[in-house]
Amino acid sequence: MLITEYRIVLPVSVEEYQVGQLYAVAEASKDETGGGEGVEVLENRPYEENGEKGQYTHKIYYLQSKVPAIIRTLAPTGSLEVHEEAWNAYPYCKTVLTNPWMKEKFLIKIETWHKPDMGDQENVHGASPEREIVDIDIADRKGISSSDYKPELDPALVKSEKTGRGPLGPNWKKELANNPNCPHMCAYKLVTIECKWYGLQAKLEKMIQKMEKRIFTNFHRQLFCWLDKWIDLSMDDIRRMEDETKNELDKLRAGDKVQGMSNE
Repeated sequence: MLITEYRIVLPVSVEEYQVGQLYAVAEASKDETGGGEGVEVLENRPYEENGEKGQYTHKIYYLQSKVPAIIRTLAPTGSLEVHEEAWNAYPYCKTVLTNPWMKEKFLIKIETWHKPDMGDQENVHGASPEREIVDIDIADRKGISSSDYKPELDPALVKSEKTGRGPLGPNWKKELANNPNCPHMCAYKLVTIECKWYGLQAKLEKMIQKMEKRIFTNFHRQLFCWLDKWIDLSMDDIRRMEDETKNELDKLRAGDKVQGMSNE
């Protein structure tokens, strides 16, 4: 088992992020779907359990061509689908990913607290002190692969016309901390990975953590750069968009071309 806490500071408020996150998830899902692969949304509904209220989603990720070659080689054909269950009781969220073929031998659990600070809280999750702590700077291009990099999705280059935020310079976090007029927040993501594969467990768990860091980095870079697309949206707008996106994903995964769907 490998546990890592990622801290991602953003120049948006906790309230703004709730909308931005859901918008970016919907858009990213469409980018990853097509030709029989990608994302299928099975459920998206309100829930209430043990006094906790939020939105429950259940998705299936079909990933045959998107996983590392070592896993594709070892896993049987058709076994590389991942079920994602998420309980979004914002500002706290929990996501659990499982694989029907590996069953209890595979688990990715992501617990997130969204806090109005600069990522300086010591242990918001009450987690093991042995966990690794990784700070992700969305404006830092180091570690961004050439295949992932797009100038229009680079916070160091993009400025929001509606809010005036950005571009983010090398000292943007210090400037943000000293600017009472600019909102800020931190997503504290505690990621627990267990992948029991004889002789390969440690290697696979490190590989998956590396993939999670890449996903978090690219996702939050996109979220900031798309600020003008979602900053004026309401939660009602987001729920409508999610319903439309579900229908589009079904068609994209079937290989159909969908026309007339607005990305705004």
